[in-house]
Amino acid sequence: MASRRDARRSALLALFQADLTGADPERSLTDSLEADAVADPYAVELVLGVIGSKDALDAVIATSTEGWSIERLAPLDRAILRLATYELLHREDVPVGAAINEAVKAANELSTERSGRFVNGILGRIARETVRADNA
Repeated sequence: MASRRDARRSALLALFQADLTGADPERSLTDSLEADAVADPYAVELVLGVIGSKDALDAVIATSTEGWSIERLAPLDRAILRLATYELLHREDVPVGAAINEAVKAANELSTERSGRFVNGILGRIARETVRADNA
């Protein structure tokens, strides 16, 4: 079984590829595997979760980007934000810090020089607003 980091990375790449090509994200995930490999259950769960709540995730992200529409975001940053926002809002077993740190790490490694800070700022805002809403 892969680590959660590996599962997140697989899910992220499937979501990114699907966003760029219009392909089915679940199929992108399975197509990326070697012939005898099985998709990590957590990666599949993340892909299906993001697909199932994409409109709601995009609304939360758009609210937190201060003037940036979801379409203006770089496709990879958009996929990173969707995945991390899904974990923040729907995965109680994932600590807030872990979801944000994994997203920032992915942005730093895979996207532009400024993406890590951008992703960190957006997810920090989402986390603060979510915690406030949960405590209200």
